[in-house]
Amino acid sequence: MGAVKLELRCPKNVEGIAADPEPDWSFDALLTELNALETKLSSSSKIPMPFTKVQSHQLSNGKSVERSSRPFVMRVLDDEVDDFDSAYEEAQDQSSLSANRFNFNDLYVSDDDDSENESALEIQPYLMEETGLVEGCLMDLTSEHQLGIKEEIRNKIFAIESDLMSENDKVASAFLRVDKYTEARLENERKLDTQYQRKIAEALDNHLTAIQRDHELRSQIEERKIRSDAAYEGAKRKEKALLEEKLRQEKAKAKAEAEAKLRAEEANRAAMEAQQRATKEAAEREANEASSQAAVQKDASGLQMKAKTKESELGKPITSASAGLLVADDTTKAAEAALKLERERLKKLEDLDKESKTLGLNTNKDYVRHERSISKLISQITGTNDVVKQKASELVKILKNPAYPQSIIAGAFARKVVSHYARPGSSAFACGYVLVLVTAEVPHLMDLILAELHKACIYTVPKHIVYTQSAFESKEAYLKTLGFREDEGKIENVKDYLIRVESYMKLYGALVQTEINGFQNTHGLKEGWAWIARFLNTLPANRDTAVALNAFLRMAGYALFKRYKSQFRKILSIISDNFLNALRSQENPALNLLITEIQSYIEDNKFLEEPEGRSLETSSLSSVSVPESDNRNSYQHTDPQNSYSYQRNDPRNSYSYQRNDPRNSYSYQRNDHY
Repeated sequence: MGAVKLELRCPKNVEGIAADPEPDWSFDALLTELNALETKLSSSSKIPMPFTKVQSHQLSNGKSVERSSRPFVMRVLDDEVDDFDSAYEEAQDQSSLSANRFNFNDLYVSDDDDSENESALEIQPYLMEETGLVEGCLMDLTSEHQLGIKEEIRNKIFAIESDLMSENDKVASAFLRVDKYTEARLENERKLDTQYQRKIAEALDNHLTAIQRDHELRSQIEERKIRSDAAYEGAKRKEKALLEEKLRQEKAKAKAEAEAKLRAEEANRAAMEAQQRATKEAAEREANEASSQAAVQKDASGLQMKAKTKESELGKPITSASAGLLVADDTTKAAEAALKLERERLKKLEDLDKESKTLGLNTNKDYVRHERSISKLISQITGTNDVVKQKASELVKILKNPAYPQSIIAGAFARKVVSHYARPGSSAFACGYVLVLVTAEVPHLMDLILAELHKACIYTVPKHIVYTQSAFESKEAYLKTLGFREDEGKIENVKDYLIRVESYMKLYGALVQTEINGFQNTHGLKEGWAWIARFLNTLPANRDTAVALNAFLRMAGYALFKRYKSQFRKILSIISDNFLNALRSQENPALNLLITEIQSYIEDNKFLEEPEGRSLETSSLSSVSVPESDNRNSYQHTDPQNSYSYQRNDPRNSYSYQRNDPRNSYSYQRNDHY
């Protein structure tokens, strides 16, 4: 029997994995074989008989069975292939495992080369013929040996696959580390490149900045040189102009001195003549007073004799005329000098009223238009330098209008000013500046303004009127004398009256304390000091006088203290000790607020603080004369781009000019002393 060569019909390996050489019999073939085996066993005896045809299982002696054209087919289940593919897919992609091909070229069973083997095989296609015990044992050993070899092959394959997977993991990890390292190097190179570019940009920027700074410095040097040359030329021109001005002033001064000398001589002559006339008039007045006094005494003695006669006849006392005069004088509390000034001022005002009525100006449209213009200008006065200067200039033009008598226009101006400030306002100080500037140009206007104030408020005199039934027909008549207004037959209430008194006293105090360098205030701090002295010496302490005193102190106290220092403190001490104590002794709750305000003003030294609104606000264009500054011959200009000032001080020429702006700053100063 020749050797049988078995060869798998399936591929030798699937994706690098070798197929198992164990054949996978189909169910039908296995069933057929079992049936054939059962038939043989049933027909045979109990003692096993050897197969009819026995194939030798010995190794080939050099002759091998020819390989069949159809290799043996080995079936593998799809589920097992899928599981195996999923587990080792990644490893098989990297490298394929080489599989060993199991060929059974060297295994054959044969005894001889007879043709019976072929017939026996054709009859027995699936099972070998029965063999003996030795041959069966040999077959078992061979089978066990094959199984061991196959198991060993499987273990080696599994170990190789495990090592391959581990190597694949290591390779993948190494590739991953290489990629990360590459990315890190690239990122580091990008950062270094960015930093290098930034340094280059900074260096370029610094270089360009240095170049620009150098150009700017050169341009500034050129500009300074140009400005310096221009300033030098301008200074030379100004110096030449100043020299010419100096010569002109010297000529004008010599001429003015000559004219002043002539005027002084004329004034001396006029003064001597006036003194002579005054002496003559005084002598005549003394003679007239002596004669009139003698006549009065004679008339008084005659009246007394007649009174005694009538008293003896009628049995009734008769009050003499002189006694009546004394009672009338007792109703008015004021200093004689203050009353005399009041009478003189009121007389001037009455004369103007008579003249105005005589001319019939109240119905003149042009005159009424001038009055309205005056009222409008007064209402537009505010606490700024420009406004004060502008309104004062316009009012002076109206007052000096030759179309109407100056005194008539001045009387209208005085009425409008006093009537406008019947209510408290924040522009009292500004109005004081305007009044001083206007009265410096129109001197007789001050008496008219004071006369209107005396008519509106008796405490500007100062004086107080005491109520007596014999002196006044009724209480209403007394209130009218004090200054209460009557509207439709009704006397105004006390509150409105006191508000008006406070407003008038604030205007009076603002006028008194106003001082402007170069302009004379004909009713200044000297008259304010006289007012407060007369007030404390003659007026009683009551509600009305307390309101007047409080308003006057708050407006003029600061300026009075600056002028009189310790003397003013003594006045305040007298007010605290006498006037306030007299108010407290009345035990009137309505006076408590006034007492507290005056006492607080004295104890808190509020007279050291400048009142609000006393200093005029500086405008954005120029400055005018204000208190405590010598601006008569000065000018200052300020705006966001340019600031310059000009100042001149006399006597003896002294000039100063200065200009400041972002691109040009220089100053010029000259002092000449004779």
